[in-house]
Amino acid sequence: MTILCVDDEILILQLIMSMCRDLPQISDVQGFSNAADALKWQETHPADIALLDIDMPGMNGLALAKKIKEAHPETAIIFVTGYSQYALEAISLHVSGYLLKPIEEKRLAAEVAYALSAKPYPPRNGASHISAQTFGGFDVYVDGEKVAFKRSKSKELLAYLIDRQGCSVKRASAFGILWEDTLYDRSMQKQMDVVVRSLRATLREYGIAHILKMQGGAMWVVPQELDCDLYRFLKGDPQAVNAYRGEYMNAYSWANFTEGHLEQRINMAEEP
Repeated sequence: MTILCVDDEILILQLIMSMCRDLPQISDVQGFSNAADALKWQETHPADIALLDIDMPGMNGLALAKKIKEAHPETAIIFVTGYSQYALEAISLHVSGYLLKPIEEKRLAAEVAYALSAKPYPPRNGASHISAQTFGGFDVYVDGEKVAFKRSKSKELLAYLIDRQGCSVKRASAFGILWEDTLYDRSMQKQMDVVVRSLRATLREYGIAHILKMQGGAMWVVPQELDCDLYRFLKGDPQAVNAYRGEYMNAYSWANFTEGHLEQRINMAEEP
């Protein structure tokens, strides 16, 4: 993983770079004392994380972050500043982290871990090339490419099936999750059929149709075919446990139950 550090104060820049080199996830650290040089380098060397000072002469960190995101949306942004009044604007840019000077090593490590957790997990030990991200929002990746669903309900259906961890779900039950209090009449049964067909078509398009099984009006995912942060968390994987920040599939209200279970697991682990 490559991290780009930008700060106009040379001594602080050198200190930040030194702390970044000590992080186990980071293999390459690049540093610049002005935004223009950093942006020029970033055009041909996209970093995984950009650690940017906000208050710099010329182009400040906020403007630099926007330009980096325009060129490389996958780059995670962590802002560094001595002024807390920038926090609100930083958050509006949907950045991955925010650090106040003087920087603490533990805080830096935590923010870097969180920024990396938002990226799809790489396949591990020959595991599936299909990864599912459930912490925060929900997305599915195939060899690092985000799967584009033609229908939001189809994406939500897959999210729910992944949440069920391989347990079979009847169509009527899945419908109740997707449409809550709506009557499951003939018209809505047809609508549910459309959602299921759309999901299956999308999975076939990306060559991953085998992750979904259907039989006798029930459907389920095959957990063994997915590299999923939720599944890793439940197995006690340290990377997944550290990646969890209290948000699980935050677009779906039905996910609150699992989120509560994850919080309970965290609290139990923290008890003496």
